[in-house]
Amino acid sequence: MDILEKIQTQGLIFDGAMGSILISKGITGGEAPEQWNLTHPDIIMGIHQAYYDAGSDVVSANTYGASAIKLKKMGVSQSVEIVNRAGVQIARKVCGKGRYIAGELGLLGDMLAPMGPVSFDQAVDCFAQQAGFLEDEGVDAFLIETIFDINIAIAAIKAVRSVSEKPIFCSLTFKKMKRGFFTIFGNSPTDSMKSLVDAGASAVGANCSIGSRTMIDLADEIRKSIDVPVIIMPNAGMPKVTKDNTVFYPEDETFFANNIKKIKELGVEIVGGCCGTTPEYIKKIKEII
Repeated sequence: MDILEKIQTQGLIFDGAMGSILISKGITGGEAPEQWNLTHPDIIMGIHQAYYDAGSDVVSANTYGASAIKLKKMGVSQSVEIVNRAGVQIARKVCGKGRYIAGELGLLGDMLAPMGPVSFDQAVDCFAQQAGFLEDEGVDAFLIETIFDINIAIAAIKAVRSVSEKPIFCSLTFKKMKRGFFTIFGNSPTDSMKSLVDAGASAVGANCSIGSRTMIDLADEIRKSIDVPVIIMPNAGMPKVTKDNTVFYPEDETFFANNIKKIKELGVEIVGGCCGTTPEYIKKIKEII
C-alpha cells in the first residue's frame, strides 16, 4: 500500500520530537542535530526504532536542518550529500514492512529577502539540492515542517517538485492572537493552506508552537479550509523552565493523546507530535485512536 492510499483508508501516525530527545542524549546548543547522523548514528537509529515500535507509521529522517545554507551556518564541514544520505540510510535500517520514511526539510537558518539575505530562487536551489539526495535515497514522501514564512514553504515545495513526484506534506507554525490564528507574518490558516495546496502540497497543516488543546481549534479551522489531507503535530504544551533552567513540557501522554483523538474526530487524517513528545506519546496515541 502506498502512503497516499494508507492516508485515505487508515490515516497516518507520524513520529514525535527528535530535537528534545537529542537534548536528553547530550547534544549541545552549538551542535547540528543532523551531524549526529555521522557522529552518533546508533542513537539516531534507536530513536527511529523506538517510534516505529510505539506505533508510528512514518518516521522523519534526521534531515530537518540539512540544507547547505543551514549546515554552513552551523559549522558542519561534511557535505550536504553525506549528511542527507546518512539520515535516510539510518532510518531505512529499521523501517519494516508497511512503514514509511519521510525526507524532512525545514528552516534555512536565514530569512528570505527583503527581511534576510536569501533570495527566493536561492532558497529553491538550496532545497532542491537537499531534496535530490533524499529522493535518490528512496524516501516515501517529503515533510516540510515548522515553517513560519509561507514563502519559504512555497520555495521548498517548488524545489521538491523539481526533483520528485512523491507526496509532499507541508506544515506551518501559527500563533493564537486576539483575532485568531496567524503566522508571525500575519497569514491566516485558510489563506496559507490554499496557497500551499496551489503550490503542489499533497497534505497541509500545522505543527509546533502551540500545545495539543489549542491545536484542536486550529485543526478545525484548517480542516474546514481545504479538501486535501490535513497533518497536525502539536507540542506537548508550551515549554516551561524550572528554577535550575531545565526545560520541560507540561502535557502528559494521556492528556496529549486524548486531544489528538479530538483532532482526529474533526476529520484530520495525519497526526503526530512535535517538541516534548516521545515514543511514549505515540504509543498512547496508538492505543487511544
